Amino acid sequence: MTPEQTKTVDKMKSVKAAFDKAPAGPRKDRAQKHYQAAEKAHEANNFAETNKELDAATKAIS
Repeated sequence: MTPEQTKTVDKMKSVKAAFDKAPAGPRKDRAQKHYQAAEKAHEANNFAETNKELDAATKAIS
């Protein structure tokens, strides 16, 4: 795994943990949509899009 891939996987774990702790509501719903988009981008090996969606998910729950 390249350093970029490792960094992205670690970021996904961090965002998922924050998402799981977030209270239910519209912010969590928006974060979930971004996180799901990040998962799809990650499966397609599109790391730039993955990171963009993870950032959006983080912003949505903060």
